[in-house]
Amino acid sequence: MTVTRNMLILMATAGSAALMLGAFAFQYIGGLPPCAMCIWQRYPHVVAIVLGLIALRFGTPVLAWLGALAALTTAAIGGYHTGVERGWWEGPTTCTSGPIGGLSTDELFDQIMSAPLVRCDEVPWEMFGLSMASWNMVISLGLMVLWIAAARRAD
Repeated sequence: MTVTRNMLILMATAGSAALMLGAFAFQYIGGLPPCAMCIWQRYPHVVAIVLGLIALRFGTPVLAWLGALAALTTAAIGGYHTGVERGWWEGPTTCTSGPIGGLSTDELFDQIMSAPLVRCDEVPWEMFGLSMASWNMVISLGLMVLWIAAARRAD
């Protein structure tokens, strides 16, 4: 059986849709609200899903290349988020903890009160030593390979 461009696009699109459904399940069924960086990782998946649906109709390789770029983008954000979670580098000040030295009591209180409830530098769930951000990165790199194969397929 020959794998067609549309089959590859369908698999990549379904992969992004499955990751989005999983994220929503963790959020709404599992009670694990997303941090800001988790939300950032969702946007490229939505773009990939829309591109996939359009590509299934029109079948142009350009859309598959854009799908690969969307998958690479969410993988990169997932990799960056993984580094923040593991303490390899600091994340955005809007969702990670930072030093509190040099702040007055009022400034510290304001910082605490304006802090998000979900921090990006904590791992709320992991499987086999990988966090959700890490799994998103790994799976999204696989989806990127599917998108590239679809773009290179001459159907």
